Amino acid sequence: MFTAMAPQRQCQVCRHASDEFTIVANSFRYSQAHSNKLFFAVVDFDEGSDVFQMLRLNTAPVFIHFPPKGKPKSADTMDIQRVGFAAETIAKWIAERTDIQIRVFRPPNYSGTFALVILFGIVAAFLYLRRNNLEFLYNKTMWGMSALFFCFAMTSGQMWNHIRGPPFIHKNQNGQIAYIHGSSQGQFVFETYIIMVLIIDAAIVLGMILLTEAARGKGDPKKRKIFAVIGLILLSVFFSLLLSVFRTKTQGYPYSFLFK
Repeated sequence: MFTAMAPQRQCQVCRHASDEFTIVANSFRYSQAHSNKLFFAVVDFDEGSDVFQMLRLNTAPVFIHFPPKGKPKSADTMDIQRVGFAAETIAKWIAERTDIQIRVFRPPNYSGTFALVILFGIVAAFLYLRRNNLEFLYNKTMWGMSALFFCFAMTSGQMWNHIRGPPFIHKNQNGQIAYIHGSSQGQFVFETYIIMVLIIDAAIVLGMILLTEAARGKGDPKKRKIFAVIGLILLSVFFSLLLSVFRTKTQGYPYSFLFK
């Protein structure tokens, strides 16, 4: 792995890639398949800039497989822009290059369990204090909003963020900031916020609600017509935007609607 971990480099993605690389290396080290046929090494730019120059590398992180004989070929460089750099993806790429199967073992993370216990404790304490007035539990609007929020969180990839721990955004060497990952195998935290709250999911749901209200046949016909037009516009525009994002992340996907 070729990386740039120095704080002055401000390479957040390098730290996340290093964590995933370390998980794969430790999984191989403590597995039954461990042997001297495969070695893991890390070269930092500030400590081995001559190596970067020799290999003509101008970016980081980079994963390169060095075969026992001969020089590395183009296929020996992992395409992290297309497949990402999750530990499981790295292990799969290693298996393709070396025929060595590595079963990834991630260290346990109890922070989620601890947070869940605290949440249940707070809810239990709140219900105990309001034990004489629990009418709010029958509020359909509250449960409907809770269900919508849960659906938004799951469809936008919040669970994936919790498991993989991706960076918030990505900043390349030119200073350009990427908010959406270019691969279907990865995503950024800010990307899930865009999908869930800021734009897409919420707008599509609002469009569906307006169309449903317009079709009920109650109230002022002009108002219902306005609801129908606004709902159709929201649904068409933001579903097209969602399809465009999916098309960008999935190379070769042929379909689009309003945006390419």
